[in-house]
Amino acid sequence: MTISANDNFLPADLLMGAAAISEFLGVTPRQVYRLTYDGIIPHFKLGGTVSARKSSLVAWMAQAERASSRAA
Repeated sequence: MTISANDNFLPADLLMGAAAISEFLGVTPRQVYRLTYDGIIPHFKLGGTVSARKSSLVAWMAQAERASSRAA
């Protein structure tokens, strides 16, 4: 399978499960469920498992930092 730069398919970019996402963000799995339920962090479901891309979470954090610095 050939993957182009525009495919956004990087197996190392995928976080499956609240535990994996929580480890990446440095929060508890319970906080991950709350952040996803409230629509705060970018996420999606694979089957019934909450999942996210590291790259999407990094972009979300960068955007939150920019918004915070503008508000200060």
